[in-house]
Amino acid sequence: MKISAINIEPKVGNKKRNIKKMIKFIEKEQADMYVFGELSLTGYMCKDEFYKLAEGMDGGSIKEMVEVAKQKNAYIIFGMPFEERAGVIYNAAVIAMPTGFGIYKKNYLANFGPFEEKIYFGAGKDAPVFNTKFGKVGMCICYDLFFPEIMKNLTLKGADIIACISASPSVTRQYFEKVLPARAIENTSFIVYSNIVGEEENLIFWGGSQIYGPKGELLARAEYFKEDYVVYDIDLSLLKEARIARPTLRDTSANIFLDLYNVARKKDVFNDDVKIGLRIGEKAKGIWNEIDVYGNDDVAFGIKLATGCENINLIQSNEIKAIFKGKETVEITKDMV
Repeated sequence: MKISAINIEPKVGNKKRNIKKMIKFIEKEQADMYVFGELSLTGYMCKDEFYKLAEGMDGGSIKEMVEVAKQKNAYIIFGMPFEERAGVIYNAAVIAMPTGFGIYKKNYLANFGPFEEKIYFGAGKDAPVFNTKFGKVGMCICYDLFFPEIMKNLTLKGADIIACISASPSVTRQYFEKVLPARAIENTSFIVYSNIVGEEENLIFWGGSQIYGPKGELLARAEYFKEDYVVYDIDLSLLKEARIARPTLRDTSANIFLDLYNVARKKDVFNDDVKIGLRIGEKAKGIWNEIDVYGNDDVAFGIKLATGCENINLIQSNEIKAIFKGKETVEITKDMV
């Protein structure tokens, strides 16, 4: 799969010019996926103009890029302000496909130092993955990269390639170039990073778009501080080798994420009985037609969360166990987890 990671210098507020520039780079070389930087459609320092520049699902810019994707039989990822409803906008990544498009809304908004994203944008609340003919692709945006739970979420949902689009100024370059290979290793996935370039107000963006393999190896990098691109033909068969050598996906534990959720909320959302139910449900790997749960409502709730089975029979009991019924019958007790 040939991927092109591209540094462009967007003209602030000029969507038509920026689309022409993106198309110009797309036409330079044939690839299966082209990745541009954060807010590449508009430029980064648009401030109040974002409200006028933002487009919704039926926006002309998205339609034009989908048409280009059809013509090239390729996938195009770029950044733009997305209007979900009147006056409510998000910093978004769009994947234009020959068959349509998908949208990711930035979860973690940079709002420190020179960054003022929370003034203009709402925060996204999910991390979708998108099907392509090569496999599943996830997206994140710039500051998202520093929150490993986003990347882990995308990978556990099946993403083999994660595109991170960025508007990183020169003073933050060292952070990105340390974190990018770490995210590739942690998730045993290909990471494509595309950063804008040029100067907007007092920010100087460093470009340096780059591609990493699933073992954290740098595969290609564009020039710093100038418009440039790289094309690299990634070998998706390397994923199997990387995931056998470093089985982080196999060994990821749901329990630590529950603890993380509780700590972040500063509240123990799941009590001990729910957690026991979760552990019992996780131990009984498989697809179950029916589950008999001995215990209480909280234990049953935890087992339901872990298995997704709707057909649960609760037997109120001081003993905590579950009998899982499917192609075979499996009994798991509290002591076994």
